[in-house]
Amino acid sequence: MTALPAWMLLHLVLAATGTWLARRYALKKQLLDQPGERRSHVVATPRGGGIAIVVSVLLGIVWLALKDPSDALLLGCFATGLILVAGIGWVDDHRPIPAWPRLLVHAVAAFLLAWGVHSSSPGLLAPVVAFVLALVLVNIWNFMDGIDGLAASQAAIVALAMVLLLDGVWAWIAAGLVAALAGFLPFNFPKARIFLGDVGSGALGFLLAGLLVAAFRSDRVSWPLLLLPISAFLVDAGFTLGMRILRREPWWMPHVQHTYQKWAGRNVSHVGVTLAYAGFSLVAAMLVLIGIGWTDYGSASICLVWFLGAGFLWARMRRDISNE
Repeated sequence: MTALPAWMLLHLVLAATGTWLARRYALKKQLLDQPGERRSHVVATPRGGGIAIVVSVLLGIVWLALKDPSDALLLGCFATGLILVAGIGWVDDHRPIPAWPRLLVHAVAAFLLAWGVHSSSPGLLAPVVAFVLALVLVNIWNFMDGIDGLAASQAAIVALAMVLLLDGVWAWIAAGLVAALAGFLPFNFPKARIFLGDVGSGALGFLLAGLLVAAFRSDRVSWPLLLLPISAFLVDAGFTLGMRILRREPWWMPHVQHTYQKWAGRNVSHVGVTLAYAGFSLVAAMLVLIGIGWTDYGSASICLVWFLGAGFLWARMRRDISNE
């Protein structure tokens, strides 16, 4: 563990330097997110800063795979899937791509992660969980990346919980991700000078899926608890998506109907909304760590109560915002 601080410092420096370079590149190439009715920001802002996080963590994964060949196949599948997700996002940041080709690439990346998990452990449950988590979280993190600091801070909280929960190479990957996000966040919060872009938001979802699958396979906590750190995004994205589908709206198109967006648009600063979501997720992450050793029944009960409370809170906030 003595090398862990140096490992994290290296990721932080790489990500911070890479984000600075990505911002210069975006300004030169005019890769700017313009304000509009489907955006929550009011100033044209460079995008694509998430490439720095991807490169930093990817280099760490490659180094870990070379250091321990016993994990090389799984880490290779994980790294390849990450490249696919980040790559299609990078292209989309330069030239918009239709939703379905992007989803197909995401599905291939999710399959690669599932294949790697299947090749390294018996049974079909873990690969199925890997595929579903990867496909869902890649798109949720993309949907929820709409105000300053939100997607990156939520990812940092989940990754930090995984640092404390996991061991071996996956703890190192989680620690590297936390540090890389710490290098990126000063450019994105409290006032964004660059956005993650699709290259970053989708990649964060894929990275978190890999970490959560590693925690699922470790059996250190009952699996329902692993849903808690991502519950803020699951509830907001899930209910909002459901509402748009019921209204027969094009749910895959950009919009400002998520609760966090409506809250930020109600003369509440992006900082306040991001910190409120962070507080919610920090409590959820602490519950996961406290829940080590809980029975499946107890964990499922806590998870049910938590999600019912989160759903009630989401509905209450939607009502209050609509009434103003």
